[in-house]
Amino acid sequence: MNMNFSSYDMKNQQQIILITGASSGLGKISAQMLAKRGHIVYGTSRKQTENQGDVRMLTVDVTDKSSIEQAVNHIYSEHGRIDVLINNAGMGIGGALELATPEEISQQMDTNFMGVVKMCNAVLPYMRKARQGKIINLSSIAGVMAVPYQGFYSASKFAIEGYSEALALETYPFHIKICLVEPGDFATGFTASRKISADTLNSSDYGSSFARTLAIIEEAENQGSDPILLGASICRIVEKKNPPFRTLVGPWGQVLFARFKGFLPAKLIQFVLRDFYKIK
Repeated sequence: MNMNFSSYDMKNQQQIILITGASSGLGKISAQMLAKRGHIVYGTSRKQTENQGDVRMLTVDVTDKSSIEQAVNHIYSEHGRIDVLINNAGMGIGGALELATPEEISQQMDTNFMGVVKMCNAVLPYMRKARQGKIINLSSIAGVMAVPYQGFYSASKFAIEGYSEALALETYPFHIKICLVEPGDFATGFTASRKISADTLNSSDYGSSFARTLAIIEEAENQGSDPILLGASICRIVEKKNPPFRTLVGPWGQVLFARFKGFLPAKLIQFVLRDFYKIK
């Protein structure tokens, strides 16, 4: 895919970028594309990972404050600044909301939502002092409209939406840009890495419905957009002086539905989603 970024107003300005969850999937693609464009990119992974080309990998658990602070301090000691933070790290657990265990709920929310909060809290003091910076939070179309049997994943993304809206207001006086990216389905390893609730699969009430819906979800993901499309959107946001607050990206049908959701009756939204996911 040939991407022309010549019109973007920060194209030639090298930036120091920290992106979480950069060892695979959308994070890896985005990190590599940014590095190829001449930026200094640090990626994170929960497990120790070798540098990936020009992407400098750091071992970070986004649920662990000390792990985050160690990585942020390392970058500041090397460069004296972080221009862009991209919160991409996340995970998914499939299952019925009713049957989710406390451990599953905590893991989902701590990684996807509190991980974003902890990363932001680590860099914001430096960005405030510099009176500049950009934070890009990866939400999801599942943070615009809830997905059945992905309820706590959706909840974590809805939480990122609300958090980012408030953060954008609070940090405006410090010239810090807050941006939301809402990806639809992309063909990545996320599908294979999803954790599945055994209690839901074995449930006499939820089991068959869950299996049917999960198959639809996985098919849509496996046939999703090329990750380069998401990487290109991230590059545009990074390199644009005044990027949009919210960016929807992914299969055109999903993007269109999400964009018009607010104008459609709630009953119609529920009907369309039940029909698509075969909730009977």
